[in-house]
Amino acid sequence: MRKSPLSTLIAAGVAAAAVTASTQAFAYGAGDFFTRVGVAKVEPKSDNGSLVNGTLDVNVEDDSAFAFTLGYRFTDKLGVELLAAEPFDHDFQVGPLSGSTDHLPPTLTLQYYPLGGTDAYVQPYVGVGVNYTKFSDEEISAPQELELDDSWGAVGQLGVDVLIDEHWALNGAVWYMDIDSDASLGGTDIGKVEIDPVVVMGGISYRF
Repeated sequence: MRKSPLSTLIAAGVAAAAVTASTQAFAYGAGDFFTRVGVAKVEPKSDNGSLVNGTLDVNVEDDSAFAFTLGYRFTDKLGVELLAAEPFDHDFQVGPLSGSTDHLPPTLTLQYYPLGGTDAYVQPYVGVGVNYTKFSDEEISAPQELELDDSWGAVGQLGVDVLIDEHWALNGAVWYMDIDSDASLGGTDIGKVEIDPVVVMGGISYRF
């Protein structure tokens, strides 16, 4: 089920390769600044590891929040984009214990647009980059304090813009993020939480 948004975007990208030109000059290319705004859903992988020497399994739940990006195209086919969002609030289970945490996932990607510089209405793109995840407001149903360390990890991205006019487009994007956090309870290390989510975002794009 979690693969369906990714499959849809891949299909859109493949279909876009057949689009060669439109009747209007919408060409996206060098010098464009853009923003993308929408709702993003963070879907952690199904197995989030175990803590306390493998005795307590971890399960992190999905969450959705408002997200936006800022980007710049420095050539017709290459650009950069920064993803930001309001904090995601994840509920989780650690064995019989329950808890929650907020996280912010600023993500920077270098992007490639295979149809950049053309008048194609459908503009797919792929990206690779780095994610920094900051955890805060950790809570758990235990007398000790839980702490999750911040995380750095690699990112892969796939997306598509469907142009409406010279400035506006519909946008869909998906990121895979490597997010692993060392956890401690009452100051004692108890293991690593492996979140490694797929992040799916749908919304609108505006270029300046």
